[in-house]
Amino acid sequence: MLGFRYLKTTPTTHVMQYKNGKLVRQGAGLSFFYFMPSSVVVQIPLASVGIPFVFNETTSDFQEATIQGDITYRVVDPEKLAAMLDHSVDYRGRYGSDDPSKLSERIIHAAQISAREFTQRNPLGELLTKSDELVATCESALKEAPAVAMLGVEIIGMSILSIGATPEMTKALQAEAREKLLQQADEAVHIRRNKAIELEREIKENELQTEIKVEEKKREVREMQLRADIAVEQQRTELVDQRVQNERKEAEARADGLRAILEPMKDVDWKTLLAASPGGINSQEMIAMAFRDLADNADKIGTLNMSPDLLNTLLQSNENEPEPPKPRPRRNRE
Repeated sequence: MLGFRYLKTTPTTHVMQYKNGKLVRQGAGLSFFYFMPSSVVVQIPLASVGIPFVFNETTSDFQEATIQGDITYRVVDPEKLAAMLDHSVDYRGRYGSDDPSKLSERIIHAAQISAREFTQRNPLGELLTKSDELVATCESALKEAPAVAMLGVEIIGMSILSIGATPEMTKALQAEAREKLLQQADEAVHIRRNKAIELEREIKENELQTEIKVEEKKREVREMQLRADIAVEQQRTELVDQRVQNERKEAEARADGLRAILEPMKDVDWKTLLAASPGGINSQEMIAMAFRDLADNADKIGTLNMSPDLLNTLLQSNENEPEPPKPRPRRNRE
């Protein structure tokens, strides 16, 4: 039939039919006939759409950073979107303008604005590790952005695939991180060596303490031996003192006995004692005693005559008499 067309859409496509400037039919997945010369058909996809993006921004320390990610959204208010962007199609289902492609651009622009604000607040080194904070910030900004709300879309999610720096800065950051890791490794080695030295010192101290204890025990043993020697010497001294006392008492007893024997004879003449001796007095002794008496009374003797026969007799008697025995040496007692 001339001018009449049949339209059949999928459940993920929202169809709106305008006739003479008025909305006469709308819904998702509709199928109907319409008169093309007097109708305008608008088709808005309702399925979720993922749009990739790449942002080149400058950090707070004036370094370039590349942010790569993806934004997922879907249309929740087709009437708002149809009022903002032209989604009308011809009888073949082709859009009559490039407005449908501008929807993704506007969402990306809104995301880039929030990403730029976040990037400019952080230096490059911190930005590389704050992808989660960047995602949270951008999602919140997109959901609250008036431009996104006027388009009638809902932001489902946003993900950051990578945050990169220029090759030169990447090498510099890697070098810095490498130096920090090497420094940490050196510190770990230093700590381990200090720990080893500390343990060795403790071992040495324990060995010294052990040696001190051993020396103390040796000293105690020597002191005990010395005390034992002192006790033995004291006992020996007491023994010597006792022996001396005993010998002194024995000597005193012998002296008392000898004194008791000699006391009665102290007034007796020695001649009498000599005569009373067990051997008696021989002729020579008697002649010697006579000569002694003569010597004692020499002042009373006028003339003394001695015959040669008497002198010969005395000399021969002295030659015939045996020599008296020599006294034995006396050993001193200890």
